[in-house]
Amino acid sequence: MNKKTVLLLSVVGLSVIVALVVFVQLYFSEASRSRQVVRFIRNPESNQDKILPALSRCGDAPFIMPTTGMIGFIWDDSFRPGHRHQGIDIFGGTGVGETPIYAAYDGYLTRQSDWKSSLIIRIPSDPLNPENQIWTYYTHMADPSGVSLISDAFPPGTTEKFVAAGTFLGTQGNYSGTPGNPTGVHLHFSIVKDNGGGQFLNELKIENTLDPSPYFRMALNANSNDDGIPLCDQN
Repeated sequence: MNKKTVLLLSVVGLSVIVALVVFVQLYFSEASRSRQVVRFIRNPESNQDKILPALSRCGDAPFIMPTTGMIGFIWDDSFRPGHRHQGIDIFGGTGVGETPIYAAYDGYLTRQSDWKSSLIIRIPSDPLNPENQIWTYYTHMADPSGVSLISDAFPPGTTEKFVAAGTFLGTQGNYSGTPGNPTGVHLHFSIVKDNGGGQFLNELKIENTLDPSPYFRMALNANSNDDGIPLCDQN
């Protein structure tokens, strides 16, 4: 075996080891967000100091907290291999239909006719970039079988209904999109870009969403917050 081959195998081997170490730290470390979320779901009393109250605001943040809970996963998190999380997941530590959800900012609400667990709110003027229009997306508001937990004020087909910040929208659920395969009870919240023509882009792609950190004045970007559970005193 020549020196080039030996060097190449050494580099490949080292890369594999580094990748395994990173994987273990992300998914199995006791300090990882994934492990902290699992512990919180099993025993919410264990992390009461990490819970943020609904309708609260971090300093002069444009957005208020849309629900009560622990922010378990954040923007660009990777809680499973190959996944890039498009928003934040707020876990209430309660049962299905128990934790209220509110509008984080004034805007115009739409619920498409086939949406069981989701709402989207158009904000004509981004509070941080007033020349842009943005959208706030709320989902998992249904039980495991897909029975909606959205407020009756917003039936399927609702279009452009004005809601003020703090308006009750529904309650936290655990509908995953597949009946009988629930997630943990939580709210998934994301900030979606406009397509330039007055419509929202596909929320499933992270490049179509915005880092929510400056909107909440919290460390909500996984690229700068490795494992911490975000709180108001973080930057």
